[in-house]
Amino acid sequence: MHTSGYTHRAARTLTGLVGLAATGILLTGCATAESPEATRPLTGGTLTYASGDAEPTCLDPHVGGNYPQALVSTQYLESLVSRDADGEIIPWLADSWTESADGLAWDFTLPADVSFTDGTPLDAAAVQANIAHIQDPETASSTGYLALGKVTGTEVVSTNVVRLTLSEPDSALLESLSQPWLAIESPTALARSQDENCASPVGTGPFQVEKWVQQESITLVRNEKYSSPPADAAHTGPAYLDSIVWRFIPDSASRYAALQSGDADVIDNAQPDTIVQAEKSDTIVHLDAPRPGASNRIELNSGRAPFNDPLVREAFIRSANVDDAVTSLFRGTAERSYSALSSVEPLAVSGPDLFAYDPEAASDLLDSAGWTERDSNGYRVKDGERLTVDFPVSTNQSIPAEQSLFEQIQATAKKTGFEVVLSPMDLSSWYTALGENDYDAVSAPYTKVGPDVLRILFHSDGITPAPSGYFANHAQVNDPAIDALLTQAGQVTDADERAALYADAQNQVLAGFYILPLFDQQNHYLLGTDVVGARALPTVSTPTFYDAWLK
Repeated sequence: MHTSGYTHRAARTLTGLVGLAATGILLTGCATAESPEATRPLTGGTLTYASGDAEPTCLDPHVGGNYPQALVSTQYLESLVSRDADGEIIPWLADSWTESADGLAWDFTLPADVSFTDGTPLDAAAVQANIAHIQDPETASSTGYLALGKVTGTEVVSTNVVRLTLSEPDSALLESLSQPWLAIESPTALARSQDENCASPVGTGPFQVEKWVQQESITLVRNEKYSSPPADAAHTGPAYLDSIVWRFIPDSASRYAALQSGDADVIDNAQPDTIVQAEKSDTIVHLDAPRPGASNRIELNSGRAPFNDPLVREAFIRSANVDDAVTSLFRGTAERSYSALSSVEPLAVSGPDLFAYDPEAASDLLDSAGWTERDSNGYRVKDGERLTVDFPVSTNQSIPAEQSLFEQIQATAKKTGFEVVLSPMDLSSWYTALGENDYDAVSAPYTKVGPDVLRILFHSDGITPAPSGYFANHAQVNDPAIDALLTQAGQVTDADERAALYADAQNQVLAGFYILPLFDQQNHYLLGTDVVGARALPTVSTPTFYDAWLK
């Protein structure tokens, strides 16, 4: 058996401020030196968080599994393992774990004294119930379901030891289990109806859901019996804050105004102009926490015309002037990506030469593909059909600057002869369009810890929908060679071999012109300087306020 390097919970003696710096997440903004008394954590108070992300339709991240759910559920649900600032897997609800020699079984040992906020004990049976809940088609999980694709069974070895059995070795299992979409919930609460559990999931976290006023706010209150922080937390025992009010303010200017006036202590989805303005302030701190996993990218649907032709895919990419758009629209708050993976992923491969703006090459490629004629509007035509790209846009997930970037791509692609039809949609309509394969191009954020996100996004298995109806391979890559590389990479434990396999897979995806990388998935949080000790978890970069306090 291979054993984790952690067998006991680490001592936590850091201050909240040091805990924040230890994440490795970039903090910018003005600060002043203070006395030790001023930086000593204070207990009490209510923190108000204003989110620009879509309000979840369910507070249980097992159901579906999107980022807005992860943002809020990080405060009340916890995972078996976490990740530190160096990317190493560390204990959370599991004290230790062992992997069998053949990689087909993992045993997780739980502490004996942790309970959910409804009094149900955290034990092996509770973990078993959570795996079953995520894998139950009736739950309609997508992100959690896909992450557990190799888990075929669970076994209660003893009261505090649970065994997961696998169909094949999974080198990404621990990374998957660190995510909020696989957090552990009370089995007693899971036995309720889905509507009840969606309204008030029950976890072991430092806060618990008190009430949810839909289209307005969620109120979270401190768990006075909290005893299970992750191994890199800055203190032990209950949280310092009495409560958190999680508000939903879709308009960016209104969120920033709330922060400036003190009506909000933290806001997310900060826009580039707002970030630039905030960094000049002495009352606001900027927390820049790009997400792991995939880059933000446009995926070209290779499963249908016109992008089933690789020449047309390359022509579209060559006709997109992304560099200038990122520079002008994001004002230094985002850097252009040329990779399928986020810049925070050590195994990311970049191919800038593949994505240079070259309208002449794009025009030649379309000629070679048979799109030689143009109609009266200047769009390319072949066999009487206009070269049209249907591009649904989620207004909940694409910030205004990104939507403007799409419009600039639309304009430069028109010069080459592409008609790009941008269709702004709410989140529900957007999911429906994807599920019905009613798109040619799409920007679909997908967050998963580690390079295994490549398997989710580009293995042909990812074309098959999860029980929720969602599928992640929106580029509809169906290449046996890429499948073989991703399958093997997901099984090997040797670090160098794994890196080489993922590099080969990325190179083939990039060279196939299935995606147009844009920039890292952005997480920009703005905090009032009265907020101390908040940080972004090094798992999927969601904020955690367990160590936070108000001056």
